[in-house]
Amino acid sequence: MQRIINLYTGLILLLALVVGCNEDPTLTVLRNVSFTEPPISSTDQIVLSADNMSDLALTVNWTPVDYYIEAPVTYSVQFAAVGDTTNWGNAVTVLAGDDVLTKSFTQEELNTISQELEFEAEVASPLVIRVKSYVDRDAFSAPVVVQLTPYKLFTGFPSLWVPGEYQGWDPSTASRIASPEDNGVYEGYINIPEGGETNQFKFTAQPAWEPMAYGDGGAGVLIEANFAGGNFVAPSAGYFYLTADLNEMTYTMTKTTWGILGDATPGGWDTDTQLTFDPAENIWKVTAELSNAGSFKFRANNAWALDFGVDAEGNIQYANHPVFGYNPDLSNLTVPESGTYTITLDLSEPGVYNYSLVKN
Repeated sequence: MQRIINLYTGLILLLALVVGCNEDPTLTVLRNVSFTEPPISSTDQIVLSADNMSDLALTVNWTPVDYYIEAPVTYSVQFAAVGDTTNWGNAVTVLAGDDVLTKSFTQEELNTISQELEFEAEVASPLVIRVKSYVDRDAFSAPVVVQLTPYKLFTGFPSLWVPGEYQGWDPSTASRIASPEDNGVYEGYINIPEGGETNQFKFTAQPAWEPMAYGDGGAGVLIEANFAGGNFVAPSAGYFYLTADLNEMTYTMTKTTWGILGDATPGGWDTDTQLTFDPAENIWKVTAELSNAGSFKFRANNAWALDFGVDAEGNIQYANHPVFGYNPDLSNLTVPESGTYTITLDLSEPGVYNYSLVKN
């Protein structure tokens, strides 16, 4: 009897198995996820400036991607050059965050991205932008293109700092003189305002007092002066041109005023038109009539010992210099049309001097 019951139970189980195997399986389908539209950029023309590095330059917005599950969606913004949009192998990817639908970039951030993409500075180039989403797989938006003009990144020349009474004896905030050729010869300008008691200063090899400071050994001799003393003493307040030669251990200090001279200027080649120093902007400037029929130069102290011309790229360079000598490869400055101009000379960044001519 027991054998019959066991046989009957086995037949029932076998029948259940056969019936179960005949049921249709449930097919799991991976649903398509995608962006429904391209991202939106806040502008399509971006010109970056080193003077506005912290300003916002670009904002990218996008619509959410539906992954059909309850999970955060991680978004990133990708940047690429036009020639790299087949596989985006050299793209720069910036994380935006989970469920974030917007990302903004400062001028400095975009300039750094342009460097990673090897864009040429001061030249407009197309920058391709897309958004990437991710949960269990990637999805990519259609790209958008903006024209980006990066600025030239200046990392600075080897420098000496010039702390002194004029600025509170703080090397970290002091003016600098620099060695553009990295040859141990430094030069640059400092302004010593009226009202100082001693007009003293020193050189330091770093924006701090240690480990090295330089001072006055007398008669133009430069000495190591890691002590309270040996200070340089300016003869008065004023705008001083400084040089320091660490090879020969010598220095010079020359008080300067600046003017323009040439047949494009009111005084011709006989009388300098004087510029006035603006301590608030740290520049020299004057408003004067200039003629496009002539040319001119910037020069110091009404003499041809320290003056500027322009190179082939329009940058001012020393034409005559007491240490570097005479440069015959420079041209005089000119204006495209006659008129009244505001002329500025900026000597605040050693080795990277600038000027401007703005027609009024």
